[in-house]
Amino acid sequence: MIRKPFYIIVCAVVLGLIAAGLGSRQIDRNQNQVLDIPLPKITAETKALHDSLLIMDWHSDSLLWNRSLVSGSSRGHADLPRLQQGNTGLQMFTIVSKSPRGQNLVETKEGFDNITALALLQGWPVRTWDSLFERAMYQAMKLDEEVAASQGQMVWIKTQSDLEKLLDQRNSTQPPVIGAMLGSEGSHVLEGNLANLDKLYNAGLRMMGLQHFFDNQAGGSQSGVKKGGLTEFGRQLVAALNEKQIIIDLAHSSTRVVEDVLAISKRPAVVSHIGVKGVCDSERNLPDDLLKAIADQGGLIAIGYWQEVICDVSPAGIARAIHYAVNLLGEDHVALGSDFDGAVTTPFDASGIAQITQALISAGLSEAQIRKVMGENSVRFLQQQLPTSERL
Repeated sequence: MIRKPFYIIVCAVVLGLIAAGLGSRQIDRNQNQVLDIPLPKITAETKALHDSLLIMDWHSDSLLWNRSLVSGSSRGHADLPRLQQGNTGLQMFTIVSKSPRGQNLVETKEGFDNITALALLQGWPVRTWDSLFERAMYQAMKLDEEVAASQGQMVWIKTQSDLEKLLDQRNSTQPPVIGAMLGSEGSHVLEGNLANLDKLYNAGLRMMGLQHFFDNQAGGSQSGVKKGGLTEFGRQLVAALNEKQIIIDLAHSSTRVVEDVLAISKRPAVVSHIGVKGVCDSERNLPDDLLKAIADQGGLIAIGYWQEVICDVSPAGIARAIHYAVNLLGEDHVALGSDFDGAVTTPFDASGIAQITQALISAGLSEAQIRKVMGENSVRFLQQQLPTSERL
């Protein structure tokens, strides 16, 4: 049941956005931009190597927006046609359920939630208007519908056997099939109830971030107010994620939460979209020694493509961060995490990933290192960490 004061406030905000000309399409265009900058021409050498790669991206928020993944769009960063054009083989689509107004990298306080207004503006079901869990279930349903509508061009990856089938299919179909996975940007989608984790698992969830920009029931955010460690609920959640073989994502988590997870988790973790402080000394980036501790436990660090994590929004800037991370963490622990459609500006959309391959060649990485960073490290990790069964 929607509370009347809540409904009135949200409707007033939505009407204000409409009056300001900020319909959902315009918000999408404003929030998810591609820089209008000249990019290097892709060489024949780069194209030959890039076309032979198996590429994975650990973070895209495309499910948040009202556009079809299958038919594609001129807005934003990622959809099936552009993923195919860029030769992405595996895409983690991430659920966004809450974004407090005024969020920032230093101290995000609780406030009016932007996603509430966006849900109304985009015509999401009433059940999503004041429930973070229902927003998560709705986005999971959207991905399921997109996979079904793709007529086999996009397939769910929920288990180790799903992944092996995808690897076989990509060697025998044109255009190659893309594997779709589901993650969540923050554990607040559980609404403090671990029973909701089973429902999300059965809906396809295979990765869960513990925090987003704000502190929540599980612990502190790197951009939160208190920036504390794991709460008792957070410790219970880590144990449950381990038991259900759901990958833990430490992007946005406070340094204390990361340290606590490393101390108690029985499985390696991923940081799905981040940079390295040695290249970009941003509040958003975890300290290099903490990234190394994650890698030392078998984890992956996925490098993003936007200003707050690389400080140089260009293919060369992305390559510089990757090169530094390879030297810091070892070539087996670095991956890609674009944050496409996450209200960021990037130098290219999903069709332009070959720019990274070319920049890595120019940065002096070997072909073997490039293959690992672009996707082989991620595939190996998933082969070891995905569940063996689709149902609990």
